[in-house]
Amino acid sequence: MTAVQPYFVLGVLLFALGAAFASALWSSMKQRQRSWPDLVAELEPVDFESVGVVASDYLNPMAGQISMEPEEMWRLVGGYDGLKKMCRNARVMLQLAAYAQRWNFEEGVIVHERMRRDASSLYHAVRCVELGMIRRNLLGRFNFTLPFSVHEAACAYYLMRQRQIGRAHV
Repeated sequence: MTAVQPYFVLGVLLFALGAAFASALWSSMKQRQRSWPDLVAELEPVDFESVGVVASDYLNPMAGQISMEPEEMWRLVGGYDGLKKMCRNARVMLQLAAYAQRWNFEEGVIVHERMRRDASSLYHAVRCVELGMIRRNLLGRFNFTLPFSVHEAACAYYLMRQRQIGRAHV
């Protein structure tokens, strides 16, 4: 009976791996069938001008490097809810870039890769903010890197949006 157990475990693992692959393939096929208006309808409203102000502060440093207070940055990006909206919109913008890639493959690949990298930066910055908030809530200590993560998130979202707008006009 014990000689059968490793084969059983291996069979279960292979089945789980196959099911995950099939699910990913099915999801990918469903995504390819969605139209441009369907994808655009998923975008949530984000105050892009305010995000642009925070991103400009990061992209164009002054003599003191940072001219905004953390509370002001937090307010301008919409707080934690605003950061989560930016993450959800980033996923949709990546799907839009992949959709547009069908029209112009050469340029679309470059735009999509740049946007993918921006999205990765955005997700990383939001994760840092989430971890900083946990630390603040549990330990009562403010994480001094939190404003830098908010800056990076706003900058990544701003760049993604600019790339998407530039792509839409081509």
